Amino acid sequence: MRRLLLTLLAPLMLAVALIASDGAEAMALDRGWEYRWGDSPLLADGTPAWIAESQGDDAWQPIAFPANPPERDGRRNAWFRVTLPEGEWRDPVLYIDSVDLITQAWLDGERIYQHGHFDAHGAGGFAGWPWHMIVLPEDFAGKTLYFRVFSDYTAIGLWGEVKLMERPAMLADILTGSAGDLAVSAFLMLLALLAFVFALIQAHRLSFVGIGLFALAASLMLLAETPASQLLLDMPLLWDYLAAAGYYTLPLAMGLMLEHWFADQRPWLLRRIWQLHLGYVVGALGLALAGVVDLSITFPIFDALLVVSLIVMFTTIAVRLGALNGEQRLIVLSYGLFALILLVDMAVAHSLLGWWPVPVNGGALGFALAIVGISLWHYRETQQELERLNRSLERQVAERTQTLQEMVMKLQAFSYQDALTGVHNRRYFDELVEHEAAMARRNGTPLTITMIDIDHFKQFNDREGHEAGDTVLIGLGRLLTHHFRDSDEVCRLGGEEFVVVMPGATAAMVEARLAELMEILARTRFRYRDRVLDTPSISCGIASYPEHAGEPLTLIGLADKALYSAKHRGRSRIVTYA
Repeated sequence: MRRLLLTLLAPLMLAVALIASDGAEAMALDRGWEYRWGDSPLLADGTPAWIAESQGDDAWQPIAFPANPPERDGRRNAWFRVTLPEGEWRDPVLYIDSVDLITQAWLDGERIYQHGHFDAHGAGGFAGWPWHMIVLPEDFAGKTLYFRVFSDYTAIGLWGEVKLMERPAMLADILTGSAGDLAVSAFLMLLALLAFVFALIQAHRLSFVGIGLFALAASLMLLAETPASQLLLDMPLLWDYLAAAGYYTLPLAMGLMLEHWFADQRPWLLRRIWQLHLGYVVGALGLALAGVVDLSITFPIFDALLVVSLIVMFTTIAVRLGALNGEQRLIVLSYGLFALILLVDMAVAHSLLGWWPVPVNGGALGFALAIVGISLWHYRETQQELERLNRSLERQVAERTQTLQEMVMKLQAFSYQDALTGVHNRRYFDELVEHEAAMARRNGTPLTITMIDIDHFKQFNDREGHEAGDTVLIGLGRLLTHHFRDSDEVCRLGGEEFVVVMPGATAAMVEARLAELMEILARTRFRYRDRVLDTPSISCGIASYPEHAGEPLTLIGLADKALYSAKHRGRSRIVTYA
């Protein structure tokens, strides 16, 4: 068992180490929020009027967190807003754990995100409880972000964490945060399969059916609720149905197991409880699938029923604690801990407690392990078969661990930095040009691209050696980074070719800046080991939008043509596309 736990925890520890070394910092949006009850009227173009109003409107009231404002009184529409902070972001996104129930996000007069569908009355049906990733523009700082929310649920607004972060860091957090749930879910799924097989070949079927049903329900619930499931299949409502099926089945399975283990006490009340929950599973999911009720409304009803059931089941067996043997007391203890975790998770879900990640997977795993341990003790005559199945379990867990490690390695490889020079690489350049081209078109601002190529670099490498050539590439990368503006982006396209993307700069401005660069480069000396290298010259090609092109994306080819012209004219010169 110790080896199995280490195998399950290994990918999580590896992922956490990788993310910690990455250094990406998230920024929690935990202050400056305001709310407003009701729904905004729409302007003629369909834009909500409230996003165009003055920031100092008295109708907006401060709130510590954008959820469950005071004095709801049955209202189903609310707005929340916050001014986005300053920060250095390359690929900024806003991450939200969940929203009750549907929402729109508005920034700078534009709708940038929507979950669910709003009808003409500002209402809408339940669309699931996924996490949300809202892509933000680079110039979001200081702007007000608005959330339009509709909910006929017990809660209204955002839920969990709301934080600004880089997109790769967010994906890394999701994978590492899901590692434990995925590992436990895989273990429980295999445990369910094992229990159902035993139910077919052993005499005490009720016990194994209960174990298998509990393991299957807990596995399904954990898999459906883990954030990584949304990356696998972006169908939040489907995952919520699966989560509901697993969640609603838990007390049914627990009742079956407890009835078996405490059969000597004739616990007829336990049987009535699991039969009641069987009826709720069928009725609630059936009505939701038929469209009679929203799936969301079945959760608070079940939660109230679950509280009563957990208390009654625990009381039923606790009053007989003195007559129980050691095994039964272990079951009572593990059941009590898991029931407590479920109650805390329920309280967090309904905002009765502050948000924090409740370790439901640990409680489910602990309860399952307690039951399984006792079952294995009682059925030790099947040890050989269990040994074979255990080896199969370890192999499958190892395969899933390897898959998770490969996902982490792919995420680590998703880098935007050139390994040699430290400047941005071709992948970053391709995505940057698309973004800056869109910004230039939208804002009508200039955008200039210059291609820079080291002259006769092959001959230099042949003469001085490739390691000396690498020294020149590194030095030139540093020189380019320090010479251009902070808003300019220096990238290495490959070999000895660099490119600089300069938003807001004209061709004349770039030509002057390149002339200064060539003077500085002529005075620069690169050292390799104990000798000073010959300083190579560079050729530069410039193309600018809208001066040379009506479409910003064509600047790459035009700048390349200008660079070719510079090479053709004798190198060591600057040529602007004409």
